[in-house]
Parts: sequence; C-alpha cells; structure tokens
Amino acid sequence: MPHLSPDNLADYADILLWALRSSRAVPFKNGELVLLRYDHQALPLAEAVYAALMDAHLHPLPLAEPTSFMQAQHFGNSSFGQLTFAQPGLGDLHRATAGVITILAPDDLGSLSEVDPHSIAQGEKAEQAALAVLDRRRRAGLIGTTVCLYPTSALAQASGMPLPEYAERLARACLLYTPDPVAQWKRVKAELADIARWLDSLKMERLRVQGEHMDLSFEPGAKRRFVGFSGRNVPGFELYLAPDWRTVSGVYYADQPSIIWGRLVSQVRLEFHGGVAVQAQAGHGASFLSGRMESDGGARRVGEFSLTDKRISRVERFMAHTLLDENYGGEAGNCHIALGAASAQSFTGPAQELTPERAEALGFNASGLHWDLVNTEPKRVTAQLPGGGRRVIYENGQFLL
Repeated sequence: MPHLSPDNLADYADILLWALRSSRAVPFKNGELVLLRYDHQALPLAEAVYAALMDAHLHPLPLAEPTSFMQAQHFGNSSFGQLTFAQPGLGDLHRATAGVITILAPDDLGSLSEVDPHSIAQGEKAEQAALAVLDRRRRAGLIGTTVCLYPTSALAQASGMPLPEYAERLARACLLYTPDPVAQWKRVKAELADIARWLDSLKMERLRVQGEHMDLSFEPGAKRRFVGFSGRNVPGFELYLAPDWRTVSGVYYADQPSIIWGRLVSQVRLEFHGGVAVQAQAGHGASFLSGRMESDGGARRVGEFSLTDKRISRVERFMAHTLLDENYGGEAGNCHIALGAASAQSFTGPAQELTPERAEALGFNASGLHWDLVNTEPKRVTAQLPGGGRRVIYENGQFLL
C-alpha cells in the first residue's frame, strides 16, 4: 500500500516534472526520452511520475534499480570481472536521453555494512565512463536531472520514527500539503535566488564559521556564486558555494549522523591546514571515515559549503538520508561541507567552460567522492568584505539580510 495518498503522489510527480524542467537549460520537446530510475519500493511514485511524463508528451523509460540484496551480492560476492563489468549501451543511452528522474527508496540501509569499501569503490568505477557522458551533457544544458526520496521502513527505523510519521514528515518537507505545491516551490526558488544575489553582491573575500565545536574559514574564490534551488534535488532549501579548497583552514564539526555505504558515521571532527584535512576523528565509524578520505587525492579537501535558513526549510528533524538531512532547518538551521567534488553550478560562467584545467586553476576541487557532513548546532557566519570590513551574514539559523 502506498505510504502517500494518491493526491500526494500526483502532486509529487508534478513537482518532479517541474524540477526536471527547471534543471535543464533548454525546454523539453515532445517525444524526448526521459529515464525513470526507481527503487522497487518506490513503485507507487514511479507510476505517478510515468503518468505525468506521458501527459507531458515525453517518452518515459522505466528502469528499476538493484535491490539492497542485489547490491550486496554485486559488491561483496563477485569476481573481479563481475565487479568491474560495465553495463553495455549505458553511454549510448545517456547520449540519447533528455532527462533523468531518480527515485530513491532504500529497503535496507545496512546491506553493505560488511562489504569491503574498496570493492564498492572499484565497482562504482565501472560506470564512470557512462556517467561522464551524462555529466558532460548536463553541463552543456542538454539533460535535466532530479533526485527525490520515497518513504520506506528502513529509513523510518534508522531515523527513529514509525513509518507513517516518516512519510508525513517527508511529505511536509516536499511541500505536498500546500494547496499548490508547484507554485509553492516556485516561491521557494525565487526566495533563495534573492538571498543568493544578496550574498554575491557582498563580494565576500573570506567567510568564517564559528560554533561551539568549530571554527572554520575559507575564501569563496574567483568566478563563484551561491546556488539555490536548481531542480536537481527535491527538496532543496539550501544555498551552497564551491569554495576555493586551497584556502580552507581551521576545524569543522558534524554533529548530525551520516549513513553511507551501510556505515553509520557520527561526531566527525576535521582539522584543515592548507586546504587539506590533516586530522580526522569520529565518535563512530572513524576507520571508515579515514578509508573514504584516502580514496583519491581530492577526498581530504572541501568541494562545497552550504547554509540552510530555518525559516525556509521544512525538514524538521533527522531523516537518515542526506537528500533530506542536508536541508535541515530545525531550531538552528544547518551548515554543511562536502568532502570531495565541487559542483560546476557554482561557477559564474557556462558550466562547459569549467574544464579540468581551469577548475584546478580556480581551486574547484576534483574527486570521485562527494560526502555531505552536516552541523545543526547554533553558529555565526561572518563575511570579510572588500576594504577590511566585516559583516555577520548568518546567525541563529537564518540569513541576516
């Protein structure tokens, strides 16, 4: 039985179609192909999205993702040849599609907990060539993408809630209980865009984030902008920036737990010098944290800094999935950093101009990792302005325009 009502599912599908259109630089044309990737427990929402795509005169191609059991078998019970096997034709499929909608609905958050992380990393590399095609076309504005979450018992259990409450909170976070959800998301997008323009207008030379357990500073870097709702994630209440990784210094602390590859990592403390995390500690999952940070040369560097205003966000508590948790509002808002890859969306020029060589010169971090680590504690963010002045831009969980 669906965990969301038929009306909720229809509204959710409309939001995802609008988000997909918002994430693409050019309008969709009748008859274009849209890949509909979904976990099996998300079938009710996948069917609603399929119907919405048909109504929009697009060609939906449904693709069921492997179950948690299948993933555990693939990464933990395979020969090297099986582990590194690349799906035939996936690159061609990415070249042919105009959009990708992904519906995540994990049925077991711990299925990979006993699998060697190196095997998972090796297996994921097999799809890199096909994913690179997708990324190039997305940078060129030719593909729209959006990702969302569907409530499952596994998510509810990990967050400490009964499933009905989890589903209700997810629906609230996605604005499904508003009279016109798409119109409400358009208002959120416009509000975040206004704040982003204000932040960019300050021409900040450096930012300092201070809280009870952290004191981190960095330069935004040249050719940067803050990015609000782009359609790529639903919900999306954050404003983020890809800082110049070379300038990051000080201590960052993530009080919110993170679940990745079946591992729970919590109370993460990172100390940065010269842009690199030279010390890493965790109250739980320290060895896994260290292993992931050794995955490549960019995994110890910062690719993203983000702030969420508690007045805008509708994510009110820990939801056991980064897609929601990075948008946490709560009592004090949140900030988070991402270890690993930077987003080209923060580049002020056309995304396709951010070549690997230019990205390196500008301090956009490159990595196969992108791991969001969230702090929900009270904090103050101070901007150093041109001429030496300072201004508090964020405090008590909200922007101070």
